[in-house]
Amino acid sequence: MEQSNGPIMQPLRAASADPGFVPGLTGVTDAPQDAVRDAVPDEVSDEATERVGSDADAPDAPDAPDASEGQDAAEDAAGPADGPVFEAADRRGRIVADAEGVRLSYDEEACEFRWDELAAVESAKGRFGKRFTVTVHTPDRRWYPIDLLAPDRGRIAAWEAELDAVLDAYFDDEAP
Repeated sequence: MEQSNGPIMQPLRAASADPGFVPGLTGVTDAPQDAVRDAVPDEVSDEATERVGSDADAPDAPDAPDASEGQDAAEDAAGPADGPVFEAADRRGRIVADAEGVRLSYDEEACEFRWDELAAVESAKGRFGKRFTVTVHTPDRRWYPIDLLAPDRGRIAAWEAELDAVLDAYFDDEAP
């Protein structure tokens, strides 16, 4: 008969096993259409239904906006970024830092941090390669690293300079 002499420990549910434990991490969800319809207020859904009905009656109307025009209008309404923007990507990962904050994405996972949610942002380049690492630290002592492969070593230096410019412009060191 075998018997354990060590302590009995329950399995730990953490971010390594369940990405739902990581704050700011969003994933792909397959919500049923009924749940999406229930989440929309009745006033909005009635207006949307009326618009869809009127568009169905006259699909060739010349004043009907194209879907791509709607996207362009939304981008124009947001306006251009009023400061420096850092963007780096490889075939799997992407880092974007702008006036809104820092966004990291790797494959299908993504997380977004506002500037007031950050304690530190650190960057490092690999000693013998083309690897560029950015680590985002939060005040609750969590960190989120992401590695990108640069096309060449010269691009890593440019990425570091661009990231430093964005951090100097938006990151507030005097935060409590």
